[in-house]
Amino acid sequence: MYTYFMINGEKHMKTVKIAICDDEKGVRDILRQKIDKHCKNSEFICQIYDLETGDGLLALPDEKIPDILFLDIQMPGKNGMQTARELRRKNQDMILIFVTALSEYVYEAFDVNAFHYLVKPFEDEKLGEVLDKALQQYNKQEKTQIPTQQEQTRYPADENQRKDQTQPLAILVKRGSLSTKVLLADIIYAEVFNRKIILHTTNGEIEYYGKLTDLCRQTGMDFYRTHRAYLVNLKYVERYNATTVWLEKGSVPVSKKQFAGFVKQYMQYINRNRSKGADK
Repeated sequence: MYTYFMINGEKHMKTVKIAICDDEKGVRDILRQKIDKHCKNSEFICQIYDLETGDGLLALPDEKIPDILFLDIQMPGKNGMQTARELRRKNQDMILIFVTALSEYVYEAFDVNAFHYLVKPFEDEKLGEVLDKALQQYNKQEKTQIPTQQEQTRYPADENQRKDQTQPLAILVKRGSLSTKVLLADIIYAEVFNRKIILHTTNGEIEYYGKLTDLCRQTGMDFYRTHRAYLVNLKYVERYNATTVWLEKGSVPVSKKQFAGFVKQYMQYINRNRSKGADK
């Protein structure tokens, strides 16, 4: 029985992207065979691919970044730990499993929020157990994934109703026992890194522990989540293409699946502000 999710009322099968990154082809082939066999007995459709270097993994476009990654540590060029740190900047939710003959890196694995640490050699049963847990974790993450941008903003169908909606002017950011008021108009963009939200504002950076999903719900229709790790204030957009949005300060990536929604919402933002100017 396959696991499904719903898009616009239609049922779609879940496809899990699983990558193996190891400089030894023999190891990649064996792992791929074992993972493929295990997936065929699971409720998921698995898209499995392999790479031989960390640089190759980091060069993948956003839509190809794996949901589950089996990563070696000893590799030419960037090693597994260096690769993992850079990947975490792109994807906080990726399920990272180190596969290595070296046990001494286990404590560093906590720094990059590794899901598991498999020390070679290991039994097929252990690999299956870890993969099962990773698939269960992926399923949990998908159930709590961000809603579509339309669901986040909950636009009324009628444009006149939208004009009547009042947008929040500020949010309260809690850091320890201190709560700070941050004006939404001052936020250029927000990003997630190491379980923290970093607000890039006109007055500098503010860091706090939180979820970008919650921030999306607080900010309203003048903000758009271009990528699972980035939320931008449309007020500060200067230019964009299919992969990048350039802001007054800095730039952020746009995932392929979010690009069309971003363009649509940015056009709506421009039209709203033109209307406001005409009403004055």
